[in-house]
Amino acid sequence: MAADDDEQLVRHGGDRHEGPARTSPYPVSRLAPAHDLVDAARQIAEADQMIGTVTHAKLEVIAKQIRVLQEEARKILDDARVNAELHRASCSFRRTIGHVYHLYRRADGQLYFSMLHPDEWKGRPPHDFEGSYRLEADMSWTPIGRPT
Repeated sequence: MAADDDEQLVRHGGDRHEGPARTSPYPVSRLAPAHDLVDAARQIAEADQMIGTVTHAKLEVIAKQIRVLQEEARKILDDARVNAELHRASCSFRRTIGHVYHLYRRADGQLYFSMLHPDEWKGRPPHDFEGSYRLEADMSWTPIGRPT
């Protein structure tokens, strides 16, 4: 190759890269793949799309977990509300952990606990039977029986 041929190969007016080939911003070997601006833009677009897809999928998983946690929180709050309501029910005896008590509702809406099951009233309890509950060690109430 003649010197005139080298002059024709110059494609830009900038300085030549003087460092090692691995630091060159452009291919310095004939065996190196051709760098095309369109290919680089396509790779960036594909990467952006993949990152968006992966990010969306991860956020969907987190959103589902949040919904499950919200539902669990609602259930816990509902249970706490019911337990608090049962603890506020009128009772003329000391409640003991592990015992079953029977809940009745007076005509005025007031709740009260009794030790007597509706069957022990010979089928005619004095008020509406709401259900039976066992007092647990954590002071929560477990429903034992609901009226039919």
